Amino acid sequence: MERSRLVFTGSGGQGVIPAAILVAEAAVLHENLNAVQSQVYGPAARGGAARSDVIIADSKIYYPKVTEPNLLVCLTQEAYNKYSSIIRPGGLLLTDTKYVKTERRVSANQVELPIYETVLKKIGKPIVFNICMLGVIIGLTEIVQTESIMKVLGSKFPPALQDINRKALELGIELCIDARPNQPFT
Repeated sequence: MERSRLVFTGSGGQGVIPAAILVAEAAVLHENLNAVQSQVYGPAARGGAARSDVIIADSKIYYPKVTEPNLLVCLTQEAYNKYSSIIRPGGLLLTDTKYVKTERRVSANQVELPIYETVLKKIGKPIVFNICMLGVIIGLTEIVQTESIMKVLGSKFPPALQDINRKALELGIELCIDARPNQPFT
C-alpha cells in the first residue's frame, strides 16, 4: 500500500473528527496497517471549524500532519474555501452538495454527492451523516474494508446502534457507485 494522506474538514457537530478516528482505528486494529490521526477544531464545540488529518501506511509514519492529501473531504463551504487548494494533483476531493458549492477548479477528481440529504431521506436521522460519509470514502477508495469500520463501530457504540450505523455505511457505499473517478485513488 502506498501512503494515504486524508484530511477531513467541516464544522463541529458534523462528526469529521470521529470519522477520522474510526478510519485510523480500523486501519490499525483490523487491517494490520500503521496510522496516525491528529485534529484541530475551532473554539466552539458545535459550529466551529474542524479538521482532522489521517495518514495510513504499511511503513513507519514519522510526521502526523498532512500537507498535500490524496483525499480531502470538505463538508462546509468554509472548509472548501480554506482547504481545497491543498489537495494533491490527481487526488480525490469529496464534498456534500447541501453544504458546499464548488467554485474553483482544482487538479483533483472532484466528487460532489448529496450525502446529508440522502441520509435524511433514507434513514431519517442526521446523526449518522459522518458514517454515511465514511461509506462514500470506502466505496471510492477501498482504503479499509467495511467490516473493519463496523468492528470499530461495534467497540464504540451499543448494539442498539449497530443496525443504523451499518445502514448508513452501506448507504454511503451505494451512493458513490456511479461517482467513482476514472482514475484509481492515489
